Amino acid sequence: MNESLRKRLRQLRLSGLASALDVRLQEAAGHNLSHLEFLELILQDEFNIRGQRKLSRRKKQADFRDPRTLEDFDFSFNPSVKRKLIYDLAAGQFIREARDVLFVGPPGVGKSHLAQAIGNEALKMGFTVLYRSIFDLVRELRDEEALPPDKPLSRYLKPDLLIVDDMGLKQLPPRSGEYLFEIIMRRYENRSTLMTSNRPVEEWGKLVGDVPAATAILDRFLHHADIIQITGRSYAVHEETEEYRTKKIDPDTDADPDPERQS
Repeated sequence: MNESLRKRLRQLRLSGLASALDVRLQEAAGHNLSHLEFLELILQDEFNIRGQRKLSRRKKQADFRDPRTLEDFDFSFNPSVKRKLIYDLAAGQFIREARDVLFVGPPGVGKSHLAQAIGNEALKMGFTVLYRSIFDLVRELRDEEALPPDKPLSRYLKPDLLIVDDMGLKQLPPRSGEYLFEIIMRRYENRSTLMTSNRPVEEWGKLVGDVPAATAILDRFLHHADIIQITGRSYAVHEETEEYRTKKIDPDTDADPDPERQS
């Protein structure tokens, strides 16, 4: 490819096409491709590159806490998590229908992993996603109270899927119920929200310190929500145990258990 053509491709912002063109020219010569076949290949290269860049931008904007995927989730460890149900959610129909999802269960059973994995699948389908722990969400809104009312909220209203994680880990600060209600109310029947909670919904009034606000939140959120109860053993404890086994370290003495290697 000569420099003049390379320059023209840069001006047209066809960097994906430019990066693959030399290879495609060799392929066209070696396989006697028609002009139409060659054109289709190089345009597909450009399309693929642009798709990858858009996905990378959406992942960055989603701001996941961990890079979780469904492939990384061990369904055999916790039979209470139904693979088909989770993969149905990951297909994104609940987002298209602006329905909500709530994962409820004790800490460590995989709620956050599944929430972020479903969010990751949504990104691949072209949806916009934002992940926030409930504590970060409340803190950010409190910090931006001086701004015009709609400006801080717009961050949470625009995404096709908002993931609010860690509800119930501890009691929330004052006015948390007001902030959460505003978001849930304005997303209601317009955009999907996925939440995870370590405590049953009956205790949300205590968590937000505002029973009327919690009732209003649940009235909107649960109207079109799929509630998924997750029970079973803790993945966190399981992973720590496996780490000890891998390193062959005694968790009580932090010593090598092999007596032949001890002095």
